[in-house]
Amino acid sequence: MNANQLINMIIRLVTRRLINKGVNTGVDMAARKGKRVEDMTPQEREEARKARELAKRGRKSMRIGRRLF
Repeated sequence: MNANQLINMIIRLVTRRLINKGVNTGVDMAARKGKRVEDMTPQEREEARKARELAKRGRKSMRIGRRLF
């Protein structure tokens, strides 16, 4: 394995992590509808929690789907 391959491997790993973090942050922001946690009512917090769980289930389903096909 040469230096170019190692560099590409590390760049892909870091890029993947950053993109995943950005996507997760965006999904969380959408679940909270742009509000801060402190500004939310208990009902809104519960809805945001359910939305995050739904997104998590969706990511798991996508992962399983990629393994199958």
